[in-house]
Amino acid sequence: MNSTNDNKMNRKKYLTTPIFYANGEPHIGHLLTTTVTDVLARHYRLLFGSQNVFFTTGTDEHGTTVEQSAKKLGYDNLQDYVDMRSNYFKEKFDDVLISYDYFVRTTNKEHEDFVKNFVQKLIDAGDVYKDKYEGVYCYGCEKFLTKSEMTEDGLCPLHRPDQVIKIEEENYFFKLSKYSDKLLKLIENDTLKIYPIGKKNEIVARIQGGLEDQSISRPADKVSWAVGFPDDDKQTVYVWVDALINYLSSLEINKNQDFWQYATHVLGKDISWFHNVIWPAMLLSAGYDVPKSTFVHSFLTVGGDKISKSKGNVIDVPALIDRYGIDATRYLVLAYLPYKDDSDASFGLFDSKYTSDLVNGLGNLVSRINKMGRDVEVLAEVREYQEVISEHENILNSYEEFRLHDVINEISQLVRESNEYLNANEPWKKNDKEKAEILQNVFDKVFDIGVLLKPILVKTSQTICDILSGEMVEPSIILFGRLPKVEGQN
Repeated sequence: MNSTNDNKMNRKKYLTTPIFYANGEPHIGHLLTTTVTDVLARHYRLLFGSQNVFFTTGTDEHGTTVEQSAKKLGYDNLQDYVDMRSNYFKEKFDDVLISYDYFVRTTNKEHEDFVKNFVQKLIDAGDVYKDKYEGVYCYGCEKFLTKSEMTEDGLCPLHRPDQVIKIEEENYFFKLSKYSDKLLKLIENDTLKIYPIGKKNEIVARIQGGLEDQSISRPADKVSWAVGFPDDDKQTVYVWVDALINYLSSLEINKNQDFWQYATHVLGKDISWFHNVIWPAMLLSAGYDVPKSTFVHSFLTVGGDKISKSKGNVIDVPALIDRYGIDATRYLVLAYLPYKDDSDASFGLFDSKYTSDLVNGLGNLVSRINKMGRDVEVLAEVREYQEVISEHENILNSYEEFRLHDVINEISQLVRESNEYLNANEPWKKNDKEKAEILQNVFDKVFDIGVLLKPILVKTSQTICDILSGEMVEPSIILFGRLPKVEGQN
Protein backbone atom coordinates (compact mmCIF):
# COMPACT_ATOMS: atom_id res chain seq x y z
CA MET A 1 0.00 0.00 0.00
CA ASN A 2 1.51 3.35 -0.96
CA SER A 3 1.73 6.29 1.42
CA THR A 4 -0.99 8.26 -0.38
CA ASN A 5 -3.56 5.51 0.20
CA ASP A 6 -2.32 5.06 3.76
CA ASN A 7 -2.99 8.78 4.33
CA LYS A 8 -6.64 8.30 3.44
CA MET A 9 -7.00 5.55 6.02
CA ASN A 10 -4.96 7.17 8.79
CA ARG A 11 -6.24 10.69 9.27
CA LYS A 12 -4.81 11.46 12.72
CA LYS A 13 -1.28 12.35 13.78
CA TYR A 14 0.48 12.66 17.13
CA LEU A 15 3.81 14.39 16.51
CA THR A 16 6.50 14.93 19.14
CA THR A 17 9.92 16.46 19.45
CA PRO A 18 12.27 15.36 22.20
CA ILE A 19 12.04 17.61 25.23
CA PHE A 20 15.12 19.79 25.57
CA TYR A 21 17.39 20.23 28.59
CA ALA A 22 16.46 23.39 30.46
CA ASN A 23 20.08 24.43 30.93
CA GLY A 24 20.91 26.56 27.91
CA GLU A 25 19.47 28.52 25.01
CA PRO A 26 17.78 27.23 21.85
CA HIS A 27 20.23 26.85 18.96
CA ILE A 28 20.02 25.67 15.38
CA GLY A 29 19.99 22.01 16.49
CA HIS A 30 16.83 22.57 18.52
CA LEU A 31 15.42 24.66 15.69
CA LEU A 32 15.98 21.86 13.19
CA THR A 33 14.00 19.26 15.13
CA THR A 34 11.19 21.60 16.14
CA THR A 35 10.83 23.10 12.65
CA VAL A 36 10.67 19.68 11.01
CA THR A 37 7.94 18.65 13.45
CA ASP A 38 6.10 21.96 13.12
CA VAL A 39 6.02 21.75 9.33
CA LEU A 40 4.71 18.19 9.55
CA ALA A 41 2.03 19.32 12.01
CA ARG A 42 0.97 22.23 9.79
CA HIS A 43 0.88 19.97 6.73
CA TYR A 44 -1.35 17.42 8.43
CA ARG A 45 -3.63 20.06 9.93
CA LEU A 46 -4.23 21.41 6.43
CA LEU A 47 -4.74 17.87 5.16
CA PHE A 48 -6.80 16.30 7.97
CA GLY A 49 -8.10 19.23 10.07
CA SER A 50 -6.61 20.77 13.21
CA GLN A 51 -8.63 18.58 15.55
CA ASN A 52 -6.89 15.50 14.15
CA VAL A 53 -3.32 16.62 14.92
CA PHE A 54 -1.61 16.89 18.31
CA PHE A 55 1.93 18.29 18.47
CA THR A 56 4.11 18.48 21.60
CA THR A 57 7.48 19.92 22.45
CA GLY A 58 8.91 21.21 25.71
CA THR A 59 11.65 21.16 28.33
CA ASP A 60 13.34 18.37 30.27
CA GLU A 61 13.77 19.95 33.70
CA HIS A 62 15.29 17.31 35.99
CA GLY A 63 18.78 15.87 36.37
CA THR A 64 22.33 16.82 37.27
CA THR A 65 22.99 18.95 34.19
CA VAL A 66 20.11 21.26 35.03
CA GLU A 67 21.03 21.35 38.71
CA GLN A 68 24.67 22.24 38.00
CA SER A 69 23.67 24.99 35.56
CA ALA A 70 21.31 26.52 38.11
CA LYS A 71 24.01 26.59 40.79
CA LYS A 72 26.50 28.22 38.42
CA LEU A 73 24.04 31.08 37.91
CA GLY A 74 23.44 31.41 41.64
CA TYR A 75 19.94 29.98 41.80
CA ASP A 76 19.06 28.56 45.22
CA ASN A 77 15.58 27.59 44.09
CA LEU A 78 15.85 25.11 41.22
CA GLN A 79 12.20 25.53 40.28
CA ASP A 80 12.77 29.24 39.68
CA TYR A 81 15.65 28.34 37.38
CA VAL A 82 13.72 25.82 35.26
CA ASP A 83 10.73 28.18 35.13
CA MET A 84 13.00 30.83 33.65
CA ARG A 85 14.64 28.46 31.18
CA SER A 86 11.40 26.85 30.11
CA ASN A 87 9.79 30.23 29.48
CA TYR A 88 12.81 31.27 27.41
CA PHE A 89 12.58 28.14 25.23
CA LYS A 90 8.87 28.72 24.80
CA GLU A 91 9.42 32.34 23.76
CA LYS A 92 12.07 31.43 21.18
CA PHE A 93 9.94 28.64 19.74
CA ASP A 94 7.03 31.08 19.52
CA ASP A 95 9.34 33.51 17.70
CA VAL A 96 9.87 30.98 14.89
CA LEU A 97 6.17 30.07 14.78
CA ILE A 98 6.43 26.59 16.30
CA SER A 99 2.73 25.73 16.52
CA TYR A 100 2.81 23.18 19.36
CA ASP A 101 -0.49 22.15 20.92
CA TYR A 102 1.09 21.43 24.31
CA PHE A 103 4.37 22.57 25.83
CA VAL A 104 5.78 19.84 28.07
CA ARG A 105 7.33 20.56 31.45
CA THR A 106 8.62 17.59 33.43
CA THR A 107 8.30 19.42 36.75
CA ASN A 108 4.55 19.44 36.16
CA LYS A 109 2.99 17.55 39.10
CA GLU A 110 0.66 15.59 36.82
CA HIS A 111 3.63 14.43 34.75
CA GLU A 112 5.64 13.44 37.84
CA ASP A 113 2.71 11.39 39.17
CA PHE A 114 2.31 9.70 35.79
CA VAL A 115 6.03 8.82 35.78
CA LYS A 116 5.77 7.12 39.18
CA ASN A 117 2.72 5.16 38.05
CA PHE A 118 4.45 4.10 34.84
CA VAL A 119 7.58 2.91 36.68
CA GLN A 120 5.33 1.01 39.08
CA LYS A 121 3.89 -0.85 36.09
CA LEU A 122 7.41 -1.97 35.15
CA ILE A 123 7.90 -3.19 38.72
CA ASP A 124 4.55 -4.98 38.75
CA ALA A 125 5.48 -6.71 35.49
CA GLY A 126 8.52 -8.21 37.24
CA ASP A 127 10.91 -6.29 34.99
CA VAL A 128 12.80 -4.28 37.63
CA TYR A 129 15.55 -5.41 40.01
CA LYS A 130 18.28 -3.78 42.10
CA ASP A 131 21.97 -4.24 41.30
CA LYS A 132 25.32 -2.50 41.36
CA TYR A 133 26.40 -0.40 38.39
CA GLU A 134 30.03 0.19 37.49
CA GLY A 135 30.85 2.16 34.40
CA VAL A 136 31.08 5.50 32.65
CA TYR A 137 28.51 8.29 32.88
CA CYS A 138 28.32 11.40 30.67
CA TYR A 139 26.72 14.42 32.31
CA GLY A 140 26.32 16.10 28.93
CA CYS A 141 24.21 13.22 27.62
CA GLU A 142 22.77 12.46 31.07
CA LYS A 143 23.33 8.79 30.35
CA PHE A 144 25.47 5.75 31.07
CA LEU A 145 27.77 5.01 28.13
CA THR A 146 28.28 1.55 26.67
CA LYS A 147 31.64 0.59 25.18
CA SER A 148 30.28 1.01 21.65
CA GLU A 149 29.25 4.58 22.47
CA MET A 150 32.65 5.69 23.80
CA THR A 151 35.78 6.77 22.00
CA GLU A 152 38.89 4.58 22.16
CA ASP A 153 40.12 6.53 25.20
CA GLY A 154 36.85 5.97 27.07
CA LEU A 155 35.26 9.39 26.49
CA CYS A 156 32.00 10.66 25.04
CA PRO A 157 32.37 11.70 21.38
CA LEU A 158 29.79 14.46 21.82
CA HIS A 159 30.89 16.23 25.00
CA ARG A 160 33.95 17.56 26.79
CA PRO A 161 36.21 15.14 28.73
CA ASP A 162 35.36 16.83 32.04
CA GLN A 163 31.71 15.81 31.58
CA VAL A 164 32.57 12.11 31.65
CA ILE A 165 33.19 10.26 34.93
CA LYS A 166 33.51 6.70 36.18
CA ILE A 167 30.89 5.79 38.74
CA GLU A 168 30.00 2.88 40.99
CA GLU A 169 26.56 2.86 42.58
CA GLU A 170 23.54 0.73 43.37
CA ASN A 171 20.58 1.32 41.04
CA TYR A 172 17.35 -0.24 39.89
CA PHE A 173 17.62 -1.96 36.52
CA PHE A 174 15.03 -2.63 33.83
CA LYS A 175 15.14 -6.03 32.09
CA LEU A 176 15.78 -4.67 28.64
CA SER A 177 17.40 -7.93 27.52
CA LYS A 178 14.07 -9.71 28.04
CA TYR A 179 12.56 -7.79 25.11
CA SER A 180 15.25 -8.37 22.49
CA ASP A 181 13.29 -10.77 20.29
CA LYS A 182 10.03 -8.80 20.54
CA LEU A 183 11.77 -5.55 19.62
CA LEU A 184 13.50 -7.11 16.62
CA LYS A 185 10.22 -8.45 15.31
CA LEU A 186 8.38 -5.14 15.78
CA ILE A 187 11.12 -3.15 14.03
CA GLU A 188 11.81 -5.60 11.23
CA ASN A 189 8.12 -5.88 10.29
CA ASP A 190 7.69 -2.07 10.55
CA THR A 191 5.14 -2.16 13.38
CA LEU A 192 7.58 0.43 14.72
CA LYS A 193 8.75 2.02 11.47
CA ILE A 194 12.11 3.80 11.68
CA TYR A 195 13.04 6.40 9.05
CA PRO A 196 15.36 6.55 7.20
CA ILE A 197 16.18 2.92 6.44
CA GLY A 198 19.83 3.35 7.41
CA LYS A 199 18.87 4.33 10.96
CA LYS A 200 16.59 1.28 11.15
CA ASN A 201 19.43 -0.99 10.05
CA GLU A 202 21.74 0.47 12.72
CA ILE A 203 19.21 -0.28 15.45
CA VAL A 204 18.56 -3.81 14.17
CA ALA A 205 22.30 -4.56 14.09
CA ARG A 206 22.79 -3.32 17.67
CA ILE A 207 19.87 -5.37 18.98
CA GLN A 208 21.22 -8.44 17.21
CA GLY A 209 24.53 -7.80 18.98
CA GLY A 210 22.79 -8.29 22.33
CA LEU A 211 20.97 -6.08 24.82
CA GLU A 212 22.10 -5.27 28.34
CA ASP A 213 19.66 -4.41 31.11
CA GLN A 214 19.23 -0.67 31.62
CA SER A 215 19.65 1.33 34.81
CA ILE A 216 16.46 3.31 35.47
CA SER A 217 17.36 5.05 38.74
CA ARG A 218 20.08 7.09 40.44
CA PRO A 219 20.91 7.40 44.14
CA ALA A 220 18.97 10.29 45.67
CA ASP A 221 22.09 11.62 47.38
CA LYS A 222 23.69 12.06 43.92
CA VAL A 223 20.65 13.14 41.89
CA SER A 224 18.07 14.73 44.14
CA TRP A 225 16.49 17.02 41.51
CA ALA A 226 14.39 14.24 40.01
CA VAL A 227 11.16 12.28 40.33
CA GLY A 228 11.20 10.03 43.38
CA PHE A 229 11.39 6.28 42.75
CA PRO A 230 8.29 4.34 43.88
CA ASP A 231 8.59 3.09 47.49
CA ASP A 232 12.30 3.93 47.82
CA ASP A 233 13.24 7.42 49.03
CA LYS A 234 16.95 6.65 48.53
CA GLN A 235 16.54 6.41 44.74
CA THR A 236 15.22 8.76 42.05
CA VAL A 237 13.96 7.99 38.55
CA TYR A 238 16.69 8.26 35.92
CA VAL A 239 16.15 11.49 33.99
CA TRP A 240 15.92 9.75 30.61
CA VAL A 241 13.14 7.45 31.83
CA ASP A 242 11.32 10.50 33.21
CA ALA A 243 11.77 12.33 29.88
CA LEU A 244 10.56 9.54 27.60
CA ILE A 245 7.37 9.06 29.58
CA ASN A 246 6.30 12.60 28.64
CA TYR A 247 5.00 11.25 25.35
CA LEU A 248 2.27 9.41 27.25
CA SER A 249 1.77 11.83 30.14
CA SER A 250 1.15 14.69 27.67
CA LEU A 251 -1.79 12.80 26.21
CA GLU A 252 -3.09 11.85 29.66
CA ILE A 253 -2.89 15.46 30.90
CA ASN A 254 -4.74 16.72 27.82
CA LYS A 255 -7.22 13.82 27.74
CA ASN A 256 -6.02 12.85 24.27
CA GLN A 257 -5.11 9.22 25.00
CA ASP A 258 -6.63 8.04 21.70
CA PHE A 259 -3.84 9.83 19.80
CA TRP A 260 -1.21 7.36 21.04
CA GLN A 261 -1.90 4.87 18.24
CA TYR A 262 -0.88 7.61 15.76
CA ALA A 263 2.38 8.59 17.48
CA THR A 264 5.45 9.69 15.53
CA HIS A 265 8.63 10.79 17.35
CA VAL A 266 11.02 13.20 15.58
CA LEU A 267 14.54 13.13 17.05
CA GLY A 268 18.28 13.39 16.45
CA LYS A 269 20.46 10.35 15.90
CA ASP A 270 22.25 10.66 19.25
CA ILE A 271 19.07 9.64 21.09
CA SER A 272 17.88 6.97 18.66
CA TRP A 273 18.74 4.12 21.07
CA PHE A 274 16.55 5.56 23.80
CA HIS A 275 13.59 6.10 21.48
CA ASN A 276 13.81 2.98 19.33
CA VAL A 277 14.94 0.39 21.89
CA ILE A 278 14.63 1.41 25.56
CA TRP A 279 11.34 3.30 25.19
CA PRO A 280 9.51 0.63 23.14
CA ALA A 281 10.69 -2.07 25.55
CA MET A 282 9.38 -0.13 28.54
CA LEU A 283 6.09 0.42 26.73
CA LEU A 284 5.73 -3.32 26.13
CA SER A 285 6.48 -4.03 29.78
CA ALA A 286 3.92 -1.46 30.97
CA GLY A 287 1.23 -2.78 28.61
CA TYR A 288 1.24 -0.08 25.89
CA ASP A 289 1.59 -0.30 22.13
CA VAL A 290 4.83 0.97 20.58
CA PRO A 291 4.82 4.23 18.54
CA LYS A 292 3.77 4.09 14.92
CA SER A 293 7.04 5.55 13.64
CA THR A 294 10.17 7.53 14.41
CA PHE A 295 12.15 9.89 12.20
CA VAL A 296 15.82 9.95 13.17
CA HIS A 297 17.65 12.82 11.51
CA SER A 298 21.41 13.26 11.50
CA PHE A 299 23.33 16.31 12.75
CA LEU A 300 23.75 19.81 11.47
CA THR A 301 27.44 20.40 12.07
CA VAL A 302 29.82 23.35 12.16
CA GLY A 303 33.22 22.49 10.75
CA GLY A 304 32.33 18.82 11.02
CA ASP A 305 31.48 18.95 14.75
CA LYS A 306 28.01 18.49 16.24
CA ILE A 307 26.53 21.79 17.37
CA SER A 308 26.44 21.87 21.16
CA LYS A 309 26.71 24.33 24.01
CA SER A 310 29.56 22.38 25.61
CA LYS A 311 31.66 22.66 22.43
CA GLY A 312 30.97 26.37 22.07
CA ASN A 313 30.01 26.18 18.38
CA VAL A 314 26.38 27.19 18.73
CA ILE A 315 24.50 29.10 16.03
CA ASP A 316 21.67 30.61 18.04
CA VAL A 317 18.12 31.24 16.93
CA PRO A 318 18.02 35.05 17.34
CA ALA A 319 21.08 35.44 15.09
CA LEU A 320 19.36 33.45 12.34
CA ILE A 321 16.13 35.45 12.61
CA ASP A 322 18.01 38.76 12.60
CA ARG A 323 19.82 37.77 9.43
CA TYR A 324 17.08 36.10 7.39
CA GLY A 325 13.73 36.75 9.03
CA ILE A 326 11.42 34.10 10.46
CA ASP A 327 10.04 32.49 7.30
CA ALA A 328 13.38 32.34 5.51
CA THR A 329 15.06 30.86 8.60
CA ARG A 330 12.50 28.04 8.62
CA TYR A 331 13.04 27.47 4.89
CA LEU A 332 16.83 27.35 5.16
CA VAL A 333 16.88 24.95 8.09
CA LEU A 334 14.68 22.53 6.16
CA ALA A 335 16.67 22.94 2.95
CA TYR A 336 19.76 21.70 4.80
CA LEU A 337 17.94 18.92 6.66
CA PRO A 338 20.56 16.20 7.40
CA TYR A 339 18.30 13.36 6.34
CA LYS A 340 20.73 10.45 6.08
CA ASP A 341 24.12 11.93 6.90
CA ASP A 342 25.44 14.90 8.85
CA SER A 343 25.55 18.15 6.89
CA ASP A 344 27.51 21.31 7.60
CA ALA A 345 25.71 24.55 8.40
CA SER A 346 27.17 28.01 8.01
CA PHE A 347 26.01 31.52 7.28
CA GLY A 348 27.83 31.33 3.96
CA LEU A 349 25.82 28.29 2.84
CA PHE A 350 22.59 29.80 4.11
CA ASP A 351 23.32 33.11 2.34
CA SER A 352 23.78 31.32 -0.97
CA LYS A 353 20.54 29.34 -0.64
CA TYR A 354 18.65 32.41 0.55
CA THR A 355 19.76 34.37 -2.52
CA SER A 356 19.18 31.63 -5.10
CA ASP A 357 15.83 30.30 -3.86
CA LEU A 358 14.17 33.22 -2.13
CA VAL A 359 15.61 36.43 -3.58
CA ASN A 360 16.27 35.44 -7.20
CA GLY A 361 13.68 32.67 -7.20
CA LEU A 362 10.42 33.18 -5.33
CA GLY A 363 10.82 36.87 -4.54
CA ASN A 364 11.72 37.76 -8.11
CA LEU A 365 8.86 35.68 -9.51
CA VAL A 366 6.17 37.27 -7.34
CA SER A 367 7.59 40.75 -7.95
CA ARG A 368 7.52 40.25 -11.73
CA ILE A 369 4.00 38.91 -12.05
CA ASN A 370 2.59 41.39 -9.53
CA LYS A 371 4.04 44.27 -11.53
CA MET A 372 2.88 42.95 -14.89
CA GLY A 373 -0.52 41.93 -13.51
CA ARG A 374 -1.36 45.53 -12.63
CA ASP A 375 -1.71 46.33 -16.34
CA VAL A 376 -4.27 43.61 -17.14
CA GLU A 377 -7.13 42.05 -15.20
CA VAL A 378 -5.81 38.74 -13.85
CA LEU A 379 -6.68 36.83 -10.67
CA ALA A 380 -5.52 33.38 -9.66
CA GLU A 381 -7.94 30.48 -9.25
CA VAL A 382 -8.29 30.10 -5.49
CA ARG A 383 -7.79 26.47 -4.37
CA GLU A 384 -7.44 24.73 -1.02
CA TYR A 385 -4.37 22.87 0.25
CA GLN A 386 -5.96 19.43 -0.05
CA GLU A 387 -6.78 19.97 -3.71
CA VAL A 388 -3.40 21.43 -4.61
CA ILE A 389 -1.21 18.88 -2.85
CA SER A 390 -3.24 15.97 -4.23
CA GLU A 391 -1.83 16.96 -7.64
CA HIS A 392 1.75 16.74 -6.34
CA GLU A 393 2.24 13.14 -5.28
CA ASN A 394 6.01 13.53 -4.96
CA ILE A 395 5.54 16.25 -2.36
CA LEU A 396 2.87 14.27 -0.53
CA ASN A 397 5.07 11.19 -0.38
CA SER A 398 8.08 13.25 0.71
CA TYR A 399 6.08 14.39 3.74
CA GLU A 400 5.20 10.78 4.55
CA GLU A 401 8.88 9.81 4.48
CA PHE A 402 10.04 12.95 6.35
CA ARG A 403 12.10 14.12 3.34
CA LEU A 404 11.31 17.78 3.89
CA HIS A 405 14.45 18.84 2.01
CA ASP A 406 12.85 17.19 -1.03
CA VAL A 407 9.62 19.12 -0.40
CA ILE A 408 11.75 22.29 -0.57
CA ASN A 409 13.44 21.08 -3.76
CA GLU A 410 10.15 20.17 -5.47
CA ILE A 411 8.60 23.57 -4.71
CA SER A 412 11.79 25.35 -5.76
CA GLN A 413 11.60 23.53 -9.07
CA LEU A 414 8.04 24.83 -9.58
CA VAL A 415 9.34 28.36 -8.96
CA ARG A 416 12.10 27.88 -11.54
CA GLU A 417 9.61 26.53 -14.10
CA SER A 418 7.38 29.56 -13.59
CA ASN A 419 10.27 31.99 -14.09
CA GLU A 420 11.35 30.04 -17.19
CA TYR A 421 7.78 30.15 -18.56
CA LEU A 422 7.76 33.93 -18.23
CA ASN A 423 11.14 34.23 -19.92
CA ALA A 424 10.10 31.95 -22.78
CA ASN A 425 6.73 33.62 -23.42
CA GLU A 426 7.76 37.25 -22.82
CA PRO A 427 4.33 38.64 -21.84
CA TRP A 428 5.77 42.18 -21.70
CA LYS A 429 6.03 42.02 -25.51
CA LYS A 430 2.43 40.88 -26.07
CA ASN A 431 -0.86 42.70 -26.50
CA ASP A 432 -3.17 42.85 -23.50
CA LYS A 433 -5.17 39.73 -24.42
CA GLU A 434 -2.10 37.55 -24.99
CA LYS A 435 -0.41 39.00 -21.94
CA ALA A 436 -3.45 38.21 -19.78
CA GLU A 437 -3.52 34.60 -21.00
CA ILE A 438 0.16 34.08 -20.17
CA LEU A 439 -0.13 35.77 -16.79
CA GLN A 440 -3.26 33.77 -15.94
CA ASN A 441 -1.26 30.57 -16.32
CA VAL A 442 1.52 31.92 -14.10
CA PHE A 443 -0.85 33.39 -11.51
CA ASP A 444 -2.57 30.01 -11.08
CA LYS A 445 0.74 28.18 -10.78
CA VAL A 446 2.25 30.66 -8.32
CA PHE A 447 -0.93 30.63 -6.23
CA ASP A 448 -0.49 26.85 -5.96
CA ILE A 449 3.14 27.41 -4.96
CA GLY A 450 1.95 29.78 -2.25
CA VAL A 451 -0.50 27.14 -1.01
CA LEU A 452 2.18 24.42 -0.98
CA LEU A 453 4.47 26.71 1.02
CA LYS A 454 1.91 27.27 3.80
CA PRO A 455 3.47 24.79 6.25
CA ILE A 456 6.93 26.32 5.69
CA LEU A 457 6.74 30.05 4.83
CA VAL A 458 3.83 30.64 7.17
CA LYS A 459 3.34 34.39 6.71
CA THR A 460 4.86 34.86 3.26
CA SER A 461 2.78 32.10 1.68
CA GLN A 462 -0.45 33.67 2.86
CA THR A 463 0.59 37.05 1.52
CA ILE A 464 1.37 35.54 -1.89
CA CYS A 465 -2.06 33.91 -2.02
CA ASP A 466 -3.75 37.14 -0.91
CA ILE A 467 -2.04 39.19 -3.62
CA LEU A 468 -2.83 36.73 -6.41
CA SER A 469 -6.47 36.34 -5.36
CA GLY A 470 -7.06 40.10 -5.40
CA GLU A 471 -6.60 41.11 -1.76
CA MET A 472 -5.27 44.61 -1.14
CA VAL A 473 -1.80 43.79 0.16
CA GLU A 474 1.37 45.85 -0.01
CA PRO A 475 3.52 43.61 -2.25
CA SER A 476 6.87 44.78 -0.91
CA ILE A 477 6.38 42.85 2.33
CA ILE A 478 6.71 39.51 0.58
CA LEU A 479 9.87 40.33 -1.33
CA PHE A 480 13.11 38.89 -0.04
CA GLY A 481 15.82 41.53 -0.20
CA ARG A 482 19.53 41.82 0.29
CA LEU A 483 21.17 40.23 3.29
CA PRO A 484 22.08 42.58 6.13
CA LYS A 485 25.71 43.01 7.10
CA VAL A 486 26.23 41.15 10.37
CA GLU A 487 29.58 41.62 12.07
CA GLY A 488 31.52 38.50 12.98
CA GLN A 489 29.52 36.16 10.69
CA ASN A 490 30.98 34.46 7.65
